[in-house]
Amino acid sequence: MKNFLILIAMMSTFCSFGQNMTNKKIDAILQKHAIHLEGNEGGWEAVIDQRPILIVSDDAANRLRIFTYVVEFEKLGKGEMEMLLRANFQSALDAKYAIYEGLVISVFTHPFNELTPEHFINALHQVNNLAENFGTSYSSTQFVFGLGDDASPKSNMRINVRPGKGEVRN
Repeated sequence: MKNFLILIAMMSTFCSFGQNMTNKKIDAILQKHAIHLEGNEGGWEAVIDQRPILIVSDDAANRLRIFTYVVEFEKLGKGEMEMLLRANFQSALDAKYAIYEGLVISVFTHPFNELTPEHFINALHQVNNLAENFGTSYSSTQFVFGLGDDASPKSNMRINVRPGKGEVRN
């Protein structure tokens, strides 16, 4: 069993290297999955599930960014900024909410070369889902990580508490 686990670890290490995502691969994926596609290598606007999504890659910086408009920042309701920040920790997994030029956007950033085609497709869907779920579940997937909305760190987590003492350290 131990040898099997070592083999799996080694295989996953080898598989994680050399993904070498390229603009041509991204273009091919977008051609297959987008309803409408404009742009060229390094900058695309795709329509996925009736939502325009922008994809920008930079080979020199080894970065990829996928994003879409959610709402104007000025139009956020009372408490919505807090909900966005909570979602970024709990229910927005790989895609996150951000503010850009007066807009709330859903964005995914990742090292370009290490990205797999499967992860890229998943990222497109998470960016779209996060924008669509603004105002409701604020989630990018069906999974939620961390505390629920009603949970507070003070009541449910032991932060800076000595084992067995129940005293909070400053």
